[in-house]
Amino acid sequence: MPHVAEALLITGTVGVGKTSVADAVGDVLSGAGVPNAVIDVDWLRRAWPAPPGDPFNGALTLRNLRSVAANFLAAGAQRLVLAGVIESRADRAGYAEVLGVPLTVCRLHAALPEVRERLRARHTNDPQSLAWHLDRAGELASILDAAQVEDYNVDACAGSPEQVAALVVKGWDV
Repeated sequence: MPHVAEALLITGTVGVGKTSVADAVGDVLSGAGVPNAVIDVDWLRRAWPAPPGDPFNGALTLRNLRSVAANFLAAGAQRLVLAGVIESRADRAGYAEVLGVPLTVCRLHAALPEVRERLRARHTNDPQSLAWHLDRAGELASILDAAQVEDYNVDACAGSPEQVAALVVKGWDV
């Protein structure tokens, strides 16, 4: 009997490790023989300039995600693993609609001092980007706290990306 395809979105504030953990989740699934695809949502939205009223290219993201997800599913992926940020229940509903498969959301958590340290390491040679990300980290953490879009939470500081990915997969119930 074929498996029903499912999607997991790993969300959290900037610098928490979404992309690294999503990549490691893909490795866990591959190691278990589960056909999968990993999608970094940031790359689906990366276009300039963003239209007025849509500073993070949300509409473009959803159009691109619909196509990319459909292509991966048609190629045989049974699990889609996404790394990205959703800030509201409406965003979550939009993702679920374009994916066309059941969606589970895992939020990675880390204390803001840890996130800021990670951001400083990541943006060492880009002070302008570092300043934006440092400001955004706290703002986004507050937005996510209020929105509660996740089905479950995982501590992003529970070890290496591979160790955190194991916790994410355990919570996903795949």
